[in-house]
Amino acid sequence: MPQMGVSVAEGTIVEWRKRPGDWVERDETIVEISTDKVETEVPAPASGRVSELLVEVGQTVDVGTLLAVIDIGARPGEAHADELPEAGAQAPAAAAGSPAAEADVAAGSATTGAPPTSPVVRRIAAEHGVDLANVTGSGRRGRVTKRDVLAHVEAAPKRAEPVLHSESPYREPETQGEPQSAPAANGSGLSVMRRRIGEHMVRSLHTAAHCTTVVEADMSAVEAARGRLSYLPFVARATVAALREHPALNATLEDGRLTRHEEVHLGVAVALGDDGLIVPVVRNAHELSHEGLAARIADLAERARTRRLSPDEVGGGTFTITNPGRYGALLATPIINQPQVAILDLEAVVRRPVAVGGDSIGIRPMTYLCMSWDHRALDGVLAARFLGSVRRNLEEWRG
Repeated sequence: MPQMGVSVAEGTIVEWRKRPGDWVERDETIVEISTDKVETEVPAPASGRVSELLVEVGQTVDVGTLLAVIDIGARPGEAHADELPEAGAQAPAAAAGSPAAEADVAAGSATTGAPPTSPVVRRIAAEHGVDLANVTGSGRRGRVTKRDVLAHVEAAPKRAEPVLHSESPYREPETQGEPQSAPAANGSGLSVMRRRIGEHMVRSLHTAAHCTTVVEADMSAVEAARGRLSYLPFVARATVAALREHPALNATLEDGRLTRHEEVHLGVAVALGDDGLIVPVVRNAHELSHEGLAARIADLAERARTRRLSPDEVGGGTFTITNPGRYGALLATPIINQPQVAILDLEAVVRRPVAVGGDSIGIRPMTYLCMSWDHRALDGVLAARFLGSVRRNLEEWRG
């Protein structure tokens, strides 16, 4: 099961495009999967004959689980040793009570013709008493997505009592005077996705020698030019230009091997509310203007929130920008998105008095650019020079 973003912990098999005995070419779709953020087709990693499918349609498994076995030593056209079922023949029924049978009943399996739903969709439906058979799906082949079930809940008559998110460790009291219960002592209220995000962040902290450098930037030139655009695409463009000037930061460090990349594949963190976050990647960002970056970022963010990203759009980034400033944050020390060597944090743009033109004081739109970087790959001087280039590109913005 491929990793489809920092907080994605598991995926569900929607449909196998190949069966045991079938020949598959490298990069040909072999399976469709669904996670809480992405519905996508997974390509075969190599050419060969499919010898075994290890996960059934409707099953939900952890990221990293082996899904199938491909015999790369086979040759096209060779007879396959195993006898394949005749066309139209049904697969053997799963034993009652088995994991496969439970997955079919809970998720809606191929035997009913309904695409399986994700665990989060089923949890939300169960919490609100929603029969998924009554929900119109907008996903591939009519699959019911989280967005669909939430829209169904919103349209339904409101319940008298408040309902918290299913992943909350708290529950509303049954009577008005009863105090709320405390979080579970064993931490069971923490969702699987939050635990996976935590594991990824802790692994990054244990892997990289984190340092953070901060510079202040006057956004007056960008303010005059941005119109209805946000600050993010301007910072992205300024960052890409600085990466071309300082290629040591457009790099990845993995298993002791430092790789500097020619192309800038810019990751942009997208918040998904209670579901965590995901970092879609703008491929070849160095080829785009700030308008092009704005359009690409908006498209990726919208598809991230509706789970329509492909695997290629959430992997292979060479540098990441995160943007908590849109929520009013002023200063932060972000954690590096492994195996990259740095991450830039854009904070809120705030109008405040600053010294301008010698002893004069003026009101300017100011922001802090905070960058965490890996001291194994970089030194403080280079980090400061890079941030100085980003600041210069913003303060001298000419479009």
